[in-house]
Amino acid sequence: MLRIWVIEERERLASSIRTECPDAIVTTIRRDRIAMSSQVPHLAVVDATERPSASSSIREMRNCHPAVPLLIASPHPVCEPLPEDIDDFVMLPFQPGELRMRFSRLSAAQLARPKNLQPINSLREIRSRYRLDVVIGESPALQEVIHKVPRLGASEANVLISGETGTGKELFARAIHYASARHTRPFIPVNCGALPDLLFENELFGHEKGAYTDASTSGVGLLAVAERGTLFLDEVDSLTLANQAKLLRVLQDREYRPLGSQRAIRGDVRFIAAANTPLAQRVATREFRADLYYRLNVLTLHLPTMAERRSDIPILARHFLDRFAKECGRPAPCLSSGAIRRLMDYSWPGNIRELESVILRALLLSDGDILDASSIDLPDAMSLQPVVAGNSSLPIADAVYEFERQYLANLLSHHNGNVTHAAEAAGKDRRTFQRLLRRHGFAGISTAAD
Repeated sequence: MLRIWVIEERERLASSIRTECPDAIVTTIRRDRIAMSSQVPHLAVVDATERPSASSSIREMRNCHPAVPLLIASPHPVCEPLPEDIDDFVMLPFQPGELRMRFSRLSAAQLARPKNLQPINSLREIRSRYRLDVVIGESPALQEVIHKVPRLGASEANVLISGETGTGKELFARAIHYASARHTRPFIPVNCGALPDLLFENELFGHEKGAYTDASTSGVGLLAVAERGTLFLDEVDSLTLANQAKLLRVLQDREYRPLGSQRAIRGDVRFIAAANTPLAQRVATREFRADLYYRLNVLTLHLPTMAERRSDIPILARHFLDRFAKECGRPAPCLSSGAIRRLMDYSWPGNIRELESVILRALLLSDGDILDASSIDLPDAMSLQPVVAGNSSLPIADAVYEFERQYLANLLSHHNGNVTHAAEAAGKDRRTFQRLLRRHGFAGISTAAD
């Protein structure tokens, strides 16, 4: 029998729910009694008539029972997308049959979860169970993100992961998949930035034999491969507006057609998307469709930068040093206090990947037992500043051209030819950045994989 908690100060909402759902066990519970209860409900309803009290009730439920589906009942509209702490929303007064439908959906999702996905609170257990052992660090910012993984996994809603390049977006996308009821099914990552525009449909939807000139056989798309599993759309912000529209249709209708086919296929896939740039800003500049943004941005996870988890830098540095020394077959040198201070003082625009490279370079170029500050080779901030070489009396157009060219050359050099990273550092959309490269004679540069 369905056990429902109704978190409210006065027993008004619970009475209405009992009338609507006579077969359920409906219990009124005060916010200050949540932590004391020995029972765990199948789902909980928070009376949001009084908003400050409702916010405290939501926080208390999530602290004590992070995996219990949570429905908000309010006379006021809740802005879409729903906050990540809320699984569903019903407007008061609710319509006949509406509450039963929502309860049925939420309880079915909860009961369908495998037994090994019960709520857990231990950080160590979350890391181990959802394959986050490789995420090194103990900072509060990182711990907060890790603790959200089971809750995001318990839902079927789409997730949007935001964060700079090198913060571990795919690792956390996989963890959310492993924390979900779909964990036995495929996790399929798609690098949207590496897909040529014309191949997007073919890669996602597949094709029928004869759909185009070289289609001598039928091909299965990634949506079919990910059936009943999770499709991870990395760098979704790099999709063109045309391809955004095609993706939106799949999210709306849950159907797609392989190229050359008249038959629509019903898909059962959960979407997790990641973006290197703030999608809300891209929506404001009309570079990203607002309707697609709202479809993807139901649940959110923001990954902290190295600057936001600075206390993890010494831990990560020592981890990389031990790993690389073992691979090189030599004892790991110690990091001096000066070296650690130098690492801590740097801004790390390339995040963990940049730190990893710096530690490897320091190890390879040193043969002593101690790495001091001079062993830590960090880029000079001035080396990224654009410089106009040559005669200062150049015509303005030529000076601007040379200014841009030198700036691009410095960026590419600093990021080892990785166009994606260089574009991020310049604050440019990658396609715009590639057009700049071609204009200035860097046509031979290829986009490095992230």
